Order: sequence, then C-alpha cells, then structure tokens
Amino acid sequence: MSRARVILLNAALGPLDYRVPHGMSVEPGSIVVAPLGPRQLLGVVWESEHMPSDAEVGDNRLRNLVSVLPVPPLAAPLRRLVEWTADYYLASPASVVRMALASTSALEGAKTIVEYRATGTLPDRLTPQRQQALERIGTTQGLIRELAAIAEVSDAVIRGLVKVGALEAVEVDIDSPFPRPDPAFAAPALSADQRAASGVLVADVAAKAFKPTLLDGVTGSGKTEVYFEAVAEAIRENRQSLVLLPEIALTEPFLKRFAARFGVQPVAWHSGLRSSQRRRAWRAIASGQALVTVGARSALFLPYANLGLIVVDEAHETSFKQEEGVHYHARDVAVMRGKFEQIPVVLASATPAIETRQQVASGRYAEVKLPGRWGAAEMPSIQALDLIADPPERGRWIAPKLVTAIGETLARREQVLLFLNRRGYAPLTLCRTCGHRFQCPNCTAWMVEHRLVRRLACHHCGHTEPVPRVCPECQNEDTLAAVGPGVERIADEVAAMFPDAKTAVVTSDTMWSPAKAAEFVARMEAHDIDIVVGTQLVTKGYHFPNLTLVGVIDADLGLDGGDLRASERTFQQIMQVAGRAGRGAKPGHVFIQTHSPDARVMRALVSGDAEAFYTAETEHRREAGAPPFGRFAGIVISSEDQGAALETARAIGRSAPVHEAMEVYGPAPAPLAMLRGRHRYRLLVHARRAFDVQDMLRAWLGGVDWPSKVRVVVDVDPYSFV
Repeated sequence: MSRARVILLNAALGPLDYRVPHGMSVEPGSIVVAPLGPRQLLGVVWESEHMPSDAEVGDNRLRNLVSVLPVPPLAAPLRRLVEWTADYYLASPASVVRMALASTSALEGAKTIVEYRATGTLPDRLTPQRQQALERIGTTQGLIRELAAIAEVSDAVIRGLVKVGALEAVEVDIDSPFPRPDPAFAAPALSADQRAASGVLVADVAAKAFKPTLLDGVTGSGKTEVYFEAVAEAIRENRQSLVLLPEIALTEPFLKRFAARFGVQPVAWHSGLRSSQRRRAWRAIASGQALVTVGARSALFLPYANLGLIVVDEAHETSFKQEEGVHYHARDVAVMRGKFEQIPVVLASATPAIETRQQVASGRYAEVKLPGRWGAAEMPSIQALDLIADPPERGRWIAPKLVTAIGETLARREQVLLFLNRRGYAPLTLCRTCGHRFQCPNCTAWMVEHRLVRRLACHHCGHTEPVPRVCPECQNEDTLAAVGPGVERIADEVAAMFPDAKTAVVTSDTMWSPAKAAEFVARMEAHDIDIVVGTQLVTKGYHFPNLTLVGVIDADLGLDGGDLRASERTFQQIMQVAGRAGRGAKPGHVFIQTHSPDARVMRALVSGDAEAFYTAETEHRREAGAPPFGRFAGIVISSEDQGAALETARAIGRSAPVHEAMEVYGPAPAPLAMLRGRHRYRLLVHARRAFDVQDMLRAWLGGVDWPSKVRVVVDVDPYSFV
C-alpha cells in the first residue's frame, strides 16, 4: 500500500490522501499521524471505495505519513458503523471517529504514569487554597491537573503541596490487565420465567448472529439477572460484552451488582474517569482483554476486539439521545453496531419506547417478557390524588392524604421517596412590588433559586449569581418571592412536618459522580435516610427493599410544552419511579398528585393498563404521521448576531425544496430563543417514513451559503424541540 486515504480528526476536513513511506506498513483502520501544514494530526486509514474524496491529487503531490501508532487498527464493523452514523445523522466522519479514539493517551506507547496522592502530612503554611485542596482531594489519586480540577484550585497549588510533602508521587502501571469475570462465581436462583427468558438470550449469544431483542419486564422483575446470564455466556466464549446505562449515577450501583454476580467489577467507561483510567480501559477494550464494559452512550463507539453482546439497559431513556456534537441515539446506533458485528442486541426496559414496540410488532425485533416481579415482591398499588378536590394546605405542596401516608410509613420504620423533576428551591424568583423576574443574561430562561448554596442558576448554560438582597429593578428590600416548588422546597416542607426524619435531596447537583451515587446507596441500605426527595435521577435502576411509599408531587409537569412524546415520557417516568416502591417483601404504595386525574395517561397509570395506553398513543402517532410512522428532522440556526441568524434562517427557509412526501415548518424563533449567548431559530421537516430525508437535507443545505459566525445544526430524529 503506497497511497493511503486518511480521515483526520478535524471535522472541517474531508478525507485526504497521503504517501506511505518505504518500510511503513498500514492497512484500513490503522491509526496514524499525518502532516497538515506545519501541524501533525491523528487520523485513521480508510478504504477509498468507502470514503470518496473531493481533494484527490497525483502521487507526486502527496506528503508522507509521519508514523503508525502501536495500537490495533479499527476493525471493519466499527468502520462501517462510523460511515452509517455519519451518513444517517449528517455528521462529519471525523466527528464520529473522534468518539472511537476517545483516549489520545491510550495511543501512546508509555506504560507507566506518575500520579499523586495525599500523604496525611499537613504543610507548615496551610493557606485557605491548600486546605481546600487537601479536603476535596481526600483519598483521590490522580494527575496534577486532575487533582487541581477536583479541588478547584490552580495547578501551582497542587505542585506546591507536592513540594512540601503533603502529596506524594506514585508510579502507576496504567496498562495492567483487568481481572477476569467468573461466569460461575454466584449463579443466581432464577424463577421459571427468568430461566425461560435467559435461555433465549444465552442461545442468541451462542448463535453468533445479529438479533435485536426487547427484554420487556415490569420494574423489579429481574431483567438485570436475566441479561447477566447472556453476559456469562459471552464470557465463557471469551467474547466481549457491552452494557449501556443511561446515567453516570447508575454506574456505581451496577458495578457493585455485577461484582456480586461475577466476582469482579466490569470495566467502566464514563466522563468521570481519570485520563489514566480511560487509557487503561481503552487499551484493554481494543486488545480484547476487557471482557465486560459498562458505560454511558459514548462507550458504544469504542474499538472492541471481539464483541459478542450489546445490552442497552433502560432502553426507553431519552438521555440516550446525544444533544451536542453528533446528534445520535445510542439505542438505535447500538442496534446498527450489532448488525455490523453480527451479534445479538438486548434492549431492556419496563416501559419500552413506542418506536421499539413498533419494531417488535413489525417482526424486526424479537421480544422476551417478564410479566411479574421476582420472588414475593408484588407491584405497588397506585392512587391518583386530585389536587383540585383535595389541595395541599396554603403555602404547601404535599396533599393531606400523602402527608398522612408519609407519617404512617415512617412509623413503620420504612422509607419514602418523593419525586419532583425540578431541581433547586424554586423555578422562578420575582419581585412582589414591581414584578421583576430573574432571567439568565445568556438564555431565554428563568434563573432557578438554589437555596442550599444561596445562588440563582441557569440550568441551560450554567450561569450563576448570588441571590440579591434587593430587587435590581425597584431597589426594594425583602420583596423577592420564590414561585413554585423545586426539590429543595419540598425537602424544607418535609423537614417542617417530620423534623425527626432524616431527609436527602438527590439531584444532579448533589449526586454528580458514581462515588456520590455509591454513598447514597450505602446510606439508603443502612437506613441512614428516611425520606428521599429527588428528580428523575432516582426513577430507575435502584433497588431498596425497605422503600415502600412513593409520592409524585406534580405528575402534570412533564405534560407541558407540546412535545409529541410528552404523554409517553410522563407515563414512562412515573411508572419507573412507582417501580421503586415495594421491591422487597413489604407492599408498596404510590400516590400521584395531579390536577387532571381523568387524563388518559393518569387513568392508565392508576389502572396499570399499559397496553391500552400504548395502543391509543400509537394510534395518535400513526394518524399524525409522527415517529415511528413518519420522520422528523430539526434544523437549528444560531449566532451571537441575531440579524445574521435570522437572515440565514430565512435564506434556508426560502430555499426549502417542495416535495409531496414532506413538509417544512418555519423558520421561527426556537422555544429557547437564546442559549449560551446565541440567538436561535428552528425549522422542522416532517416527512413520510420511506422518504430519504438525509439526501434531501444534504442537497438543500449544500446549496445555501451562510456566514462563518452562523452555526447550522441538523438533528435527525429529534427528541428535544427547544
């Protein structure tokens, strides 16, 4: 091979050709270093027939590749997945390849790295910054820049602590092998239904063929134990398994559960890993030594050497949809990776998405059902509380009947979960005198009060500011009022009514890492928490046998906003949080506070008639030509210059193609009209299922020019419409 086509890790560039110097050997998938002007960039060698180039030149004009990195080439199935993902989601191949090469340090040859840890010795001069660093670092070990980030201090502070002996250097072998899971370590006693379900999945792994299967089981039915048997079969065959989880906070409890079954923890992959941990995991995955990987959606693009099984747990979760960069849906890409690898894919869920259910109905996906809870556990009773007929006391948010139930539950020494999918103390703060509302300066969004840290925060861009003493508009003191409840406000209400109960607020603000999740689980299991007040972070994956009461504070919250999936998402979310109750021998009870007890979704939740709800919801989608019976694509135009964004949006709208199989709506200001200082406009394409939306969008947008300060993003199969 004297000439190589290379995809460089630069999304602005297409494939480029290079000369392969004498004595260098490359093949498709080889990871190389290539020159580009005065720089040297990472790239991957690709087949020319799979990746046409618009910049082909003669051999005499080619520049030499610099080097080939000492790691396995990206395999053909992963290269095909990169091509499919880039084509389907209208992304650059380089952006997708970057996800496969997610640890650049893994591509280097060095085997050891120097990390630092606390020695227990305090420096003679203990400045506030040094004290903060040592308190926050604790027992954590890491690179200087990682410890500085954890401690929120400069690198110089960490280096100073090293110099005075408060931190010591440790040489780490970052490529040491991971222990091998033992499929026979603690084989579970499965029920008859679980044995039948696991038998199907185990046979699929042994068959070594592509087969997507929906594992549909009610909450607490033992879906994890069932697909663990398929993982065990892959381990016996020395093949790799990937388990995708929707939330990083679920990783730590899963690792503990996995270790109880297989004797060791799996390889974890998520954003909370240190760079040395990411390197070790990437290299073990690429070599085939890591037999089981559990991770967030980004783990889907790692270069597995011998993949034998993919499991997507909680497959209905919307967090599997990537909203930045490449706008892919991990559930759908997982199925495609299974197709290219020719392996089974298991989609596990208690509340499957309508798109998945339709694939089962059409015969494209198989289905395995677990209709009942494991052992003596039974599904909880569910009751709707009409907030109009029986409202909370003035100034409170918890209905009297739920208050009574909380008191009775605590008297029995059982645990309570109160669910409200709204972080902070209150979603809006305003002045009672002049009506001034606190809005983010960078986004068209209200600032959320977080009373625990005494800050106003924007949940879209991260902007924070102190809660002012006076109104910035009228300068009056003591006139600011919190409007509406967040979880902190509910926690305050609970503390006032049940002062002896130990309460924990669980949101992404308080449980931002796997370690924090592990701490929460340990406290729950030790009964160090009586009442949990939490957001969607606590609706899935957790198993607390002593948690018997769930209260949904505002079941109508998810129905606002006009999202086509609003009813389905509300049903899924409340069914998931209801599933936390009564998972042990004690019966569970669920109270749903709502202003619309007669709404179809509320009736379905109370009756437990999921089939009737899904049937009606599916028919509504069919009539509207909405997914999975039609297709959507969003076009978002943004710029710091509002005029430039608007003019580009209008130009794109004017040039929209006319076709009987599709309609184009907009442009119009996005519901979130400004985000992170950028003005935003949206167009929405609605097309028939069989229509080739991608080709149409490529031709349409390829014929429109816009200024460099304007960003145009295409979201195929959007889940967010803001």
